[in-house]
Parts: sequence; C-alpha cells; structure tokens
Amino acid sequence: MASKYERIISDCRARNILWEDADFPAIQSSVFYYQTPPFTFQWKRISELNNAQASFLNENAEFDVVPGKMGDRWLVSCLGVLYSLRNLFYRVVPADQSLDKAMGIYRFRLWWCGEWVEVLVDDRLPTINGRLAFMQPQSSNCFWASLLEKAIAKLHGSYEALKYGTRSDGLTDLLGGVVKCMPIVADTIRPQTLKDHLATTCIVTCIAVKNAAVQKKNTAERLSNGILLNVNYRLSCLDKVETVMGDSVQLVRIKDTFSSKPFGDKTNFIGDWSPTSKTWERVSSTERGRLLAQLELGEFWISFYDFVHTFTSLEIVYLDSDTANGEQMLKGRPLHWKMKMYQGQWKRGVTAGGCRNHESFHINPQLLVSIQEKQDIVIALNQHTAVEPKVIGFTMYMWNRDYSLNECLQKDFFKNQVSFLNSDYGNTRHVSYHTQLDIGHYVLMPTTYEPAEEAQFTVRILGTSSFRLSCLETQTMILLDPFPALKTDDNVQKIKSICQYEPVYMQLADENKTINCFELHELLEACLPNDYIKGCANIDICRKVIALQDKTGSGRITFQQFKTFMVNLKSWQGVFKIYTKEKAGILRAERLRDALYDIGFQLSTDIMNCLIQRYIRKDGTLRLSDFVSAVIQLTTAFNQFHSKNYNQVNVIEVHLHDWIKSILSC
Repeated sequence: MASKYERIISDCRARNILWEDADFPAIQSSVFYYQTPPFTFQWKRISELNNAQASFLNENAEFDVVPGKMGDRWLVSCLGVLYSLRNLFYRVVPADQSLDKAMGIYRFRLWWCGEWVEVLVDDRLPTINGRLAFMQPQSSNCFWASLLEKAIAKLHGSYEALKYGTRSDGLTDLLGGVVKCMPIVADTIRPQTLKDHLATTCIVTCIAVKNAAVQKKNTAERLSNGILLNVNYRLSCLDKVETVMGDSVQLVRIKDTFSSKPFGDKTNFIGDWSPTSKTWERVSSTERGRLLAQLELGEFWISFYDFVHTFTSLEIVYLDSDTANGEQMLKGRPLHWKMKMYQGQWKRGVTAGGCRNHESFHINPQLLVSIQEKQDIVIALNQHTAVEPKVIGFTMYMWNRDYSLNECLQKDFFKNQVSFLNSDYGNTRHVSYHTQLDIGHYVLMPTTYEPAEEAQFTVRILGTSSFRLSCLETQTMILLDPFPALKTDDNVQKIKSICQYEPVYMQLADENKTINCFELHELLEACLPNDYIKGCANIDICRKVIALQDKTGSGRITFQQFKTFMVNLKSWQGVFKIYTKEKAGILRAERLRDALYDIGFQLSTDIMNCLIQRYIRKDGTLRLSDFVSAVIQLTTAFNQFHSKNYNQVNVIEVHLHDWIKSILSC
C-alpha cells in the first residue's frame, strides 16, 4: 500500500502542482503562536530564493548550517552531531529526495512521543526582506537543514516553540536515544569514565558553556584554544602517548561536528596537540604517525587535562541495539544497550498522584522492573508535550517481599518504605538517571510534581543485560460489603433518628406502604439537613437507590429499605468527610480511589478512569452526591455480576437481553 508521501507526490504530478501543507500553513501563527513579531514574514519556496545552485543535499558538502536571524543555536549544534553520523543522518533525512523532483513535498523521520514518525512539510519557508529568517546554509546551498527545522517546528506547533527547546530535546528527537547530561568536574571525572561509555552503544558529546552575562544569541564564539562555545563536539576514543622523556600523556580524540577538514593548517582547534602545536615535538615520529593515522576528517587530539578544563559537561546519548546497528561506528562496541519501553498517561483522579510529597502519590503508574543480573541501567521519562511542559520526575523503590508481585502497592507501603533513588524534577520534556541495579525487583513511579496534572508519557529503560519491565495493576474486587443490611446490633441511635421520618414516609407511600423514586426524592428533600448532604436529594440518586434495592421490578421500596439506605448514606458521608480536608463537601479527584477503598471497593485503573469521566466536575473535584452515585452504581454493578457468577471464577456468560437489562439497572 502506498504511503501518504507517495500518494501526495503522485497526485501533485498528475495535477502538475506543488504541494501546500494544510496542517502547517504558511501563515504568521505557524511562526509565532503566542508572541506578535514587529514584522510580517513572507513565505517563499526554495526556488524563489534567487539561488540557482540550490540543492536538497550534497553528500560531500561540509556542515555549514547557521541559525539565521531568528533560528536557534542549540538546534544547529544537534544537527551537527547528526550530520557527523552519516547512517543515522540518512534515517532522519532520506537521501532519495531532490529539489527538482519533490513537487514541493519533503519527508523526515523524527523520534516523537516514543516512536519514529514521518513528518511531511512543503518547501515554503519564512523570510524577512527576501532572506531566510531561520536556519540556512552559509555556502553549500543545501537546504535539508532549513526543511528539517520546519518539520521539527511542525511537530512543536510553531517555530516560536523551538525557542524553548534544549540540546537534550534535539539529540533525543534526532537520534532516538536517551540523553543524560553529566557535568565535567576536573577532580572527579576519570578517563575510565569516558572509556566505559565509549565501550557501549553511546554517542558521547562534550560542550563548553561560558557563563557570560551577555552573549550574542546567534554569533559563534570561541575560546582562546579555538573551541566553539555551546556546540556539541563528539568523542571518538582515548589513547595514551609516550613522550621522548618517558612520560605518559592521556589523550582524547574529538570530532569537530562543524568540520569535515583533514587534520592540518585549517583545523579550528589551536591548543596543545593541534597541528601547529610544539607538543608534537615531545613524541617520536612513530608515535606521531600512529596517532595521526587514527584521525578521521574533522578530528583532533586534546590532552585529558585540557579536556576537563575546556569542556563543562558531557551530553551522552544512549542508543538501544536496534538504533545503534544503523551506525557503523557503533556496531563493534562490546556492550549494546537493550531497551524496554512503557507508554502511559497521568490522568486526573486516576493516575495523576503527584510526587512523593503528596498523599495521593501511590495512584501514579507503578512499573515493575525485574533485574536478572547486576547491570548498569539508564531510566528516561519523556512527556509528550513541547509547549508548557509539566514538572516531571520519577522515584524507584526496592520491592518488599511481603507484597505480591502482581498487584499495585498500596498507600501504606510508601508510608513505611524509603525510596531507592529519586530523579531530579524539572519542567523539561526529558528526565533521565543512570545507575547500577543488583539482582531483584524494583518499582518505578513516574510522576508529575503536582497532583491532578494531565499528560501522556513514555518511560524507556536501557540495560546492558536482560531485564523485564511490566506495569502493575490493581485487581478489581469487593473487600467489604458496601451496602450491608440493617442488623439488630446496629447503631440504635442512627436507626432511631431515621425512624422519625416514618410519618412523612407514610404520607407519601401507597397502600402497600412503598414509595417510588419521585416520592423518595420528596422524602429526601424533607429529611436531609440543609448542608452539603442535601445534594443527595436528587432524582438521579433516587432512581439508583430504587434500582439497587428493588428485586421485584415494581420500581418501589419499603420503609425498611429506606432505613437501610439512610444508614448507609450516613456511613458513606463519614468516609467522605475523612478525605475532604481542605473544604467540607468537596472531594479532590485523586482521593476518590482511597475513599472508595474504605467503602469496600478495590478498583483497577480502567474502572477508575470510567468513574472519573462520569463523575468528576470541571474544577477536578466531586461532591457528596457524586460520591454516593458512584458507590451505588458500583454496588449495583457488582451485585449484577455476582448474581450470574455461578462458578465463582469471575467470568460469566450473559445473554444479550440480560446484558442490556444489567447495564440499564446500573
């Protein structure tokens, strides 16, 4: 079956037109969504830029992309890393595209929301005074980067949204890996740290950041040794060289991602071990030849001492085996990362419990990580939003043998257990953590910082050996009878207080001393006090009460059944009060699960989701009437099921007639 790209190309050729992307139109809001720029953009196709030598891609061209007047250097830096990894580059930028045959449509592949997605864009680009406003080539006349930037802007919703991006975001979207940032501290980082990472399927990059009060946004600045600021350089390997004096010097081989020139006079790096440096006089010609033979285009050597005093942080991209196999440089690495992934969502009142500072923490998704042998593990949490991201992070606990491996951990577990590890929390798209885990079971809790914040997310875990990842779920069952019948030893005072309503009941009852839902509504209006419990005097609850207790199909209940309901209503109100701490009569949605648990219901995530969708109010809360409706509906549903669960195996066969009748009774 033809892809969307192929269908569009075929249609445009048949109609002899250039494609226009209706999903990302050439209008102001595609550039600036929130802000209003002081000028108007003119959208021009590449053929309209007065560049006769324009092309989509030239494999032999050097990377010469600049951000333009309004582009972002962080994205240029990420594209430089991608361009230096040619096989990974062609996965993102398919090479079978050209300006003359494209019919105005171009395709790119980006890692987005936990999967590789194909993004289609047309070649209408925003310009100011006839010049591209954003990313553009300096001299190569290759426009792949301008079009790829547009594809990324399309995913984010606008070019403006890219201004809030980071190198971590860019490396993730372009390489499909998990990014971990690590500060370079001279006294703590060792050569072995770098060697360990380079022994796995990692892309290790380093960056020099200058803490300047004022820094020109789109001007490339260099340190005194020629290293570009705020640009990712890629580490290739480490080696030791013996000097003629018998000393040993640790060297790091680095790729300048902005250069494809051979090691020589035009090398940008001008520090020790650069082409013009006199440090080469300290080594024999044999050693010099051995080291220079290792250098590929754009690469140079730097001493480890200068490395840790020049660069301020590492940005490491961990790639799983499937992704890394596409890059020749990574195939021979001794350790390949194995990946497991889980995609979920934080849903208000269901799985959005907030961080461990909140009592609703336990309702967050609980992921069981089972480690078969001691290994390094990288955990990454990615939220599926680029604009106004939530503050996110995760916490991990060691499994307690007292608990089952099949069900979610309850609130008491988290009150009594100390966490094994905690990530940093930040309002970023990605949060990651690198650790080592012993054999055993661990529970990972991805969360937003505050409860009730909704977003979709992906958790990726990479390990150097085998492990398992699964999501724990709560089994749906009744733990206590939520609607017990009255007994003689019940609270006499409660029953007495309800018996005072018998005269009113008898006035409304028929000759059989029974009432229907409308009469029950009148009775509750008369009996319930004028506080938040009064909300339970509504016709919907009355219909549910009748359906729950009417066994004959008459649609009526007796005074004894009315008393049973009222006693249980008071009991439910007592539970409701326990969980309405901030304001009487208002239950926050994230506490509903615990309140229902105290009534006697243990419910799965799916069922909680159904209840929340049905009963939650606009402000994210429930009133007592909503809570009571949910309790009655659940009680009726369980009663209907148990009446047909003859074999006690929690599976029933239902005739269509009985199924529809059961649904209508709830």
